[in-house]
Formats: sequence, structure tokens, C-alpha cells
Amino acid sequence: MMNIAMNSFFSYARKNIRQVFLNALLLVLTFTVFQVKADVVPLPDLDPKFYSIQETNPTRDAGYVVGDTLDRTLVISIKKPYELIKESLPIVGYEHRWKGQISGIELVKIEANEKSKNDTVTHTLQLRYQVFTTAKTVKHGSLQSEILRIRNTKTKEVVQLRVPFFDFRISPLSLFGQIKLNEDMSPFLPPLTLDPSPEKRNVKLLIGLLVAALLGLLYMFGAYTWLPKMGGPFAKAYRDIRKLPDTADGLQQAVARVHQSLNTTAGASLFGNNVADLIKNKPAFAPMQNKIEQFFGLSRQVFFEPSATTQLNESPKTWLLKFCRQLRDCERGLPVESNTK
Repeated sequence: MMNIAMNSFFSYARKNIRQVFLNALLLVLTFTVFQVKADVVPLPDLDPKFYSIQETNPTRDAGYVVGDTLDRTLVISIKKPYELIKESLPIVGYEHRWKGQISGIELVKIEANEKSKNDTVTHTLQLRYQVFTTAKTVKHGSLQSEILRIRNTKTKEVVQLRVPFFDFRISPLSLFGQIKLNEDMSPFLPPLTLDPSPEKRNVKLLIGLLVAALLGLLYMFGAYTWLPKMGGPFAKAYRDIRKLPDTADGLQQAVARVHQSLNTTAGASLFGNNVADLIKNKPAFAPMQNKIEQFFGLSRQVFFEPSATTQLNESPKTWLLKFCRQLRDCERGLPVESNTK
């Protein structure tokens, strides 16, 4: 019985010795790792009064795809007696990790410049990262905070300086399948915005055209001197005649007011026989030559020949108002109706 038991034990031991060895090795490795972690003590942080950091990050934080690069500039000023341990600078080819996993963001270029001034040394780091990852939806990406080591030149103490991180979003190259936006909104996806620049430009253009049209209408039909050349003799006569009563006395005043404006425009007394002199000196009034002669006929009827008749086809005051308005357009350089009686 004893021999049988011993044989069974050694048979079991031979079959399971490999497993026993692996378990023992795993136990030793686990103990070693915990021991190493227990011996690692994080470095203290450098006192903020001994340094300053200026960041220049990419102008946008979304819309990057695989292959895109991100440029970042860090200006780090360190006061003495501390100095940067240059061996702690980021290494080209180093891949950042996010929650223990490779993030797919790699440092592809670094340029370091140093400048001393008084008791401060300024280090300018120009870093270029490249995206080597993608996903079916927008995913988080981050330029992790680099940890630089700083040495006290007097006490030889080593401390650390942590560079701030920069978060951004990585977009997929293409979408697969049907996407429901209300179910696939990523917290890293910025809101969709429309560019209103074309509409704003069109609105400003239309407003400008409207203002120009209103000024044109004001210039053509305005009775007041709001714009240049709006205060001519016939513009004033038109305003005065509108205020006169529609009586025989008012008609005489209206005709006299038109005579005054004609004389002012001609620069001399104007009569029916020298209308051609006015047209020669003021060609803008040429379309109104016949109507000016017709006006002198109305003037003779009002002042000297009450029994005479004129073919006005409307009341004398209404005709005088239209006549003054047409002469006003002539002095403003605007087109007038054809030269007909």
C-alpha cells in the first residue's frame, strides 16, 4: 500500500510541476512589482514662484483626423538656482497614453531654444504632434501634460514641473451605416453653426441701395434744401406758390413769384422776346422753352389782358405748380418732360 501511495504522489507531482513552477514565478514577480512601486516616491513640484509658463496652442480644438499635425509652443522661464534637466525633455516618437492605453498621438518634432537673462533662463519649446488614430465617431484626444525635471544647482535637489495639457477632438474619416444625430451626439462635438457672412453682406448692400434710392427720390421730389442744389430759385418759388390762396390776387402773386425766379436764374430781366438768351446761357432749361413762352402768355392775361385766353387745360395755379416743379428739376440737372405745350 505504501508503494502505491508513493507512486501516485510522484506521478501527480510530475504532471503538475510545470503549473507549480509558473505559480511560484508569478508570485515572485507580483511581489517584486509591488516592492518597486512601494520604493518609487513621486518628485515634489517646483514652487510656482520659481517659474512661469506661456502656452500657444492650436487655434481650434476639433475637426482633426488621422494624419493631421498639431503645433504647440511652450515658453518656460525658470529662475535660478533651478535649472532644466534637458534629458527630461519629450522624445520624438514618444506616444502619449490615455488611461493606460496608447492614445495614437505621437511627438514627431521638437525644437528647444534657450535664452539667459539676469537670474532667469527662458526655454522655448516648439512641439509638433501627429494623430495616428481614428474611430467611427468623434473621440477625445489630448496632448498630455509633459513632466520636466528641474535641478537645484545648489542643493542638487530634483523636482518636477508639469506642463499643462491640451484637449481636442478627433473626427472620423467617414461614417459607417445610418447615424441618428440625436443618439450619436458626442460631448466633444462642437455645436453646428452657419456662416451668416453672405447674408449680412447682402443685407448691408440692400440697405445701401435703399438709402441711395430714398436720397434720389428726395432729391427729385423734395421741396426743401436738404441736399446740394435743392435751394434754387424755382424750388423756393414752388414752396411759396403752394402756400398762396387759389384766388385772383393769389394768382397774381404766383405769377410775380415765377417772374422773380426767372429773372434770378437769367441774371437779368427776362421777357418773352429774350427767352432764347436764357436757353443759350442755361442749356439745362432748353426742354422748357415752349412752356416758358406759354408762361409769358399767361402773365399777359393775368396783368394786362384779362379777356385773353390760354390753353392750359387746368387751373392756372395747378399749371404754375407743375411749371415750377419742372423748372426746379431743370436747375437740379434732372430730366423733365418733353417740350410740349
